[in-house]
Order: sequence, then C-alpha cells, then structure tokens
Amino acid sequence: MRKFSIVTILIVVLGILFLIYYKEGTLPVNSQDKTYKTFVISRGESVNSIITNLHNQGLIRNKLPFFILLKIQGIDNSIQAGDFRLSTAMSAKQIAQELTTGTLDKWITIIEGLRVEEVANILAIEFGIPEVEFISQAEEGYLFPDTYLVPKEATLGAILTVFETNFNRRYSPPLREKAERLGFSDHKLLTLASLVEREANNPDDMRRVASVMLKRLTVGMPLQIDATVQYAIGYQHNEKSWWKKNLSVSDLTINSPYNTYKNAGLPPGPIASPGLAAIEAVLNADPNTPYLYYISGTDGVMHYGRNLEEHNKNIAKYLR
Repeated sequence: MRKFSIVTILIVVLGILFLIYYKEGTLPVNSQDKTYKTFVISRGESVNSIITNLHNQGLIRNKLPFFILLKIQGIDNSIQAGDFRLSTAMSAKQIAQELTTGTLDKWITIIEGLRVEEVANILAIEFGIPEVEFISQAEEGYLFPDTYLVPKEATLGAILTVFETNFNRRYSPPLREKAERLGFSDHKLLTLASLVEREANNPDDMRRVASVMLKRLTVGMPLQIDATVQYAIGYQHNEKSWWKKNLSVSDLTINSPYNTYKNAGLPPGPIASPGLAAIEAVLNADPNTPYLYYISGTDGVMHYGRNLEEHNKNIAKYLR
C-alpha cells in the first residue's frame, strides 16, 4: 500500500513538472519585443522542419511543447505554405494559429511548357486575376517556369513584375551573351526553346531535337512540329486541354502562321514558356547533326533518322 502511494506521488509530481515544462515552453520568447520578422514555410515542408526552423530563429522557446500544442489543437496538418509575420512576443499558441491562417504570400508552381492561357487559369484560381486581363498583358514564352512566392493581395501588375524579375534572373547574362554570340535574339531563342520544350522530355533529347530543328532551318525544310499546330488549334473542350492529343490530317492543313507544316521557318513567336533545360538545349545544339527527322515512339523513346527512308522505318517500327 505504501509502495503504491509512493508511485502515485511520483506520477503526480512528474505530471506537474511536465505541465510546468509545457506551460513554460509555450510562453513568448520575449514578450517585450514586438518586432516582426518574416518566417517562410516551403511547399511540402514537414512539421518537424517547420518547428526546427521556428526554434532556430528564436520564435519559440522549445520544440517539444510546440509539437504537443499542434497535436492538442489538431492543426499539425493545417499549416499553410507561404510567409508569415511573427514576433518573439507571440505565444506558441498565437504562432500556431498564425501558421494556419495568416500567410502573407502564396506558393504557386508554373511547370515547363505551359501556354499563357494555362498560366492565366492558375492565377485566376489562386489570386482571382481575370484570365482575359492576364492574357492581354502577359508575353508568351517569358513566364519562366518556376515556383513563386506571391503576395496574396498581388495585383496583375505586381504578378507580371514577379515573372519578369525571375525571368531576367534565370535567363542570366552568361546565357544572353552566349545567345548573342550564336546569333540568337531573345525572341528567336525563346521561340525555338518553346518548341523543344513541347517536343522533348529530357536534356539529351532536347539537345538532339534542337539540333534537328536548326538543321532543318539551315537547309530550308519546314519544321513540321505537331506542337505548333496544337497551339494554332487551341482549346479542346472534349479533352479539357489546350494541347490536342491526336492531330488529324485536316489539322495539319490549318491556315495559321503557327502551322509549321504549311509555313517554312519559325512560327511568329513562342508557343509556351520553356524552362532552363530547353533554353540550354538550343544554345548547345549541333546544327551539323546528321539527323533531319525524329519521332517519339510508343516505347517512350525518341528515334532519329538521317533521311526519309530511315524516318519511315522508325515510324513503321515504333509508331505502328
């Protein structure tokens, strides 16, 4: 009986000590300092990483009490990605609530190969920016694919500035200088890179496809790129896509300056926003490649032909 009492007392004491530890750990780090700092949470960041960063930046006293608080509040899975205004005068509970409701910015991801209308749809959903207005002001090919942190209340002008700033940063001076040495204007380079982006899926194939395109331009052959026809045709309601899956023979005869089956040379401009790999593929392409043809086979591999005979063999073997 006496032993049971001692164990009970120990449990009670430990419980009180833990409660004190928990309460102390959730108090503000410095209730007198109301200076705010920006705390950023990346997309997909784990709760453990977030808590560690909060502790390392001096915003919470102790990691374990904060983790327990999140569990008690049931908000450990409700933390948003973005950036937040936090201060050391905030309690752990205030910080936890802020992380679920108070983000200043939103993360958006623009993947490679999207046309301006597709980007407009993303911005309309995330920021309420009218698609027609964005399309009328954005420039095809210059909306650099990346993950962006954008203010929640950003205007159309502010969002366009975010895109422009990042484009000028990622399309760096060394790349621009190399393009100039090779005789590419920004417009020509981005046009070619956008075609490469839509036609190939990895850096090696991008470079080879870019080489074929340059070779065709040099010898005066039409580029005959399906993606340019898809761009000209536009939105497919039945597929809910801006890129028609299977082009018909009549599609290839559409009267458009973007139809590279009917018109020699490059289309008037980019058909999508190319990523860095596609841009570099054009700059590192070999215009003296022996290949004039390529296809993407049903085996998921690109196959190249030096002449029409080899091209037809590839079609027979890998597309039928």
